[in-house]
Amino acid sequence: AATLTAAIVLLASPAQPAFTHDTLWYRSPTTEYMSGLPIGNGLIAAMVLGNPAEARIALNHTMLWRAAKNKRVNPKVAANLPAIRELFFQGRTLEAGQAANAKLGSFGDIGVDSYQPVGDLSIRLTGVEKYEGYTRSLDLSTGVVTTRFRALGADLTQQVYISRPDNLLYIRLKATAPVLTGSVALNRKRSGNVGLGIGRRPYGVSLTGKFDGEDVEFSAACTMLVDGLKPSRKQAPRGAPDVLFTSARSILMVVALTTRDPGERKHTEKVAQDESYAGLRLLAGDFNGCLARHTRAHQRLYGRVKLSLGSGQLSPSPTDERVAEMRVGRADPAMEALYFRYGRYLLMCSSHPKGLPANLQGIWNEDVKPPWDCDLHHDINLQMNYWPAEVANLSECADPLLRHVEKLAKNGVAAARDLYGCRGTYIPIVSDRWATPVKSQGGWSEWTGAAAWLAQHFWWRWEYGQDRDFLANRAYPLFKQVAAFYEDYLVADPRPDSKWRGRLVTVPSQSPENRFAGGTDPVSLAIGSTMDFQLIYDVLTHAIQSSEILGVDAEKRSQWKGILKRIPPLQVGRFGQLQEWLEDYEEVEPGHRHLSHLFGLFPGDQITPEKTPKLAAAARASIERRLSFKGGHTGWSRSWLIGLFARLGDGDAAEEHLSHLISDFATVSLLDLHPPRIFQIDGNFGGTAGVAEMLMQSHGGFIRILPALPKRWSEGSVSGLIARGAIETGIRWSAGRATGVSLKAKSAQWIRLRVPAGSRVVSGDSPRMPARNIDTGIGATDVTVWCPAGVRVTLTVR
Repeated sequence: AATLTAAIVLLASPAQPAFTHDTLWYRSPTTEYMSGLPIGNGLIAAMVLGNPAEARIALNHTMLWRAAKNKRVNPKVAANLPAIRELFFQGRTLEAGQAANAKLGSFGDIGVDSYQPVGDLSIRLTGVEKYEGYTRSLDLSTGVVTTRFRALGADLTQQVYISRPDNLLYIRLKATAPVLTGSVALNRKRSGNVGLGIGRRPYGVSLTGKFDGEDVEFSAACTMLVDGLKPSRKQAPRGAPDVLFTSARSILMVVALTTRDPGERKHTEKVAQDESYAGLRLLAGDFNGCLARHTRAHQRLYGRVKLSLGSGQLSPSPTDERVAEMRVGRADPAMEALYFRYGRYLLMCSSHPKGLPANLQGIWNEDVKPPWDCDLHHDINLQMNYWPAEVANLSECADPLLRHVEKLAKNGVAAARDLYGCRGTYIPIVSDRWATPVKSQGGWSEWTGAAAWLAQHFWWRWEYGQDRDFLANRAYPLFKQVAAFYEDYLVADPRPDSKWRGRLVTVPSQSPENRFAGGTDPVSLAIGSTMDFQLIYDVLTHAIQSSEILGVDAEKRSQWKGILKRIPPLQVGRFGQLQEWLEDYEEVEPGHRHLSHLFGLFPGDQITPEKTPKLAAAARASIERRLSFKGGHTGWSRSWLIGLFARLGDGDAAEEHLSHLISDFATVSLLDLHPPRIFQIDGNFGGTAGVAEMLMQSHGGFIRILPALPKRWSEGSVSGLIARGAIETGIRWSAGRATGVSLKAKSAQWIRLRVPAGSRVVSGDSPRMPARNIDTGIGATDVTVWCPAGVRVTLTVR
């Protein structure tokens, strides 16, 4: 792994900061990890928390994963598949499901290798137990965490940020009088299978770790200046775990992090120390220049999208008090806009083009045994992490996801053959940084839809970016691989008394992670889940469209169209709901957290109110049935509901669930929660994508303007969202109606807009304005606009 380093700055000023709409801020400290404030550059990260007497900065490195399980290979069990399928077709569903779980290669519920913390930097101050005027804040627009308080007759200010261009965690602590007395230390939670070394040297501390038998090594080094005194390169004897300082006015620190993967030959401690020394020289020479350079790099990502909701007045209340007010029913559109901006911030801080995909906690984790290993979960969570990447103008942040999927797909060729006797590729329900495609989740593992779902992000990259080379050389080859798996895995239903006789079905099939009466536990297996057929539709239609765009594989294209004609259609069940399986089974848990069978509504686009109104109504019935049984009871599940209601055009319902996502499923620092109280970041990203869908949608050949605007968002503006076709959009609205639209296309094209009924595009600076607006008869007006390449076209709407 490349050396990744970090920097923190603790800075003081007697002036009270002026908070902005981009600021999370609080009047009280916290020692709870999930209530801390996150910073990162996608390669390294930190959570900033603590109190005036002891600041804790919890450190993470994107490459630091265990390597105990990465050598496993799948058994060759494909010969067992025909007999298992026969049991399903005989109606022996429970017996067939149990046989599938036992005989199709599961390793049992042993998990994958886990994402690990580096450790903590602790800064202890003495004599500050009595303090006043405390505030802590995170400025999303700069990525700087600032803590201020008054103690010992002086003003102290602490700023913390991770530099994007320097890959350093810079620190500067300063007081208005020489009152800084205390110590600095690096430490890590002990576990039985990691060897730790903690040492001190002049004006510096270091930490090293190595996992027993895994050849994974990591180091952190902190080098510091006290009142400008330069550190010595000479090493001091090891032993003391911290460095002391007395009666100082300012302290400058640089922390560097590095890792070593199995097989590498790198002295991580020396690399970290060298980097920290180099960073300290850089910072000491031009502190303001380092901060400015970081801010410019940060703004190049963060500043692409702007969203304003409500009156524009700045709330005088701190963030935690505003969340508490939302819990008792107070509307706060500005907080909902802040949540959207925070989601973009978290994505750019946890997903760097040269790093690894954001895991269940993004890039932040304090536990040596984290929940679900902080793994990469493929049946909603990893995908949801990247739902906002393209539309919210952070396309490059999805690069690590795309690379990881390609690695999984390459490794999954043997898995598809050995497990199912199929060509193409198989991707399991979970993975880790090593991309080993094995079944590690016991009864949860028997699911074959991950590759198709992950392939959706390759199609999005093409749709939103219009990079033909990417389509030809990366996306289309993956679509063909996934399609090849289904060409072999699909089987004609042989049951003579079935209405599906001769139809192509998936067997065994799962609707993640749900179960029905009479099926296997913890997840039921059957013939043909609705989600399987939606995923097959999704990947094959993308393969077909790609082959048409590229002008290749006409014969293969015909084969894929034939498969689509033979898979069963989507069905409406006895409750008027979109049926979740081929049979209308009785659900064991009608309020289940997963909404897998609604993939075709969102994030897919097979179901739309315009083209498939009956299926859209059935999807709504499914949602309402789930909610009537207390569904949406996790953060990520609640955030999925926002996108679903947005696609149904119900802005008020979407906003209601966004409000609940913030008030019921977020910490005071707005980090998403999974019950009982587990930090899991996917809900943040799902909520961000949901807000974008409420304001602008671009599937099906139209850019929909304000398709799901709630009554509470009567005033506002958004700019920088990306529509399919590589079109940057901007929208203004007042009194609940659009007043202006801007469009900037990567290539010259006609753009079809769909505006709410009653609105008309009446003027603009396009060289070829449309002759007329067309009433669609479905509650919207369509208009076509010509956009030259790279030229912003502004339109007035009345």
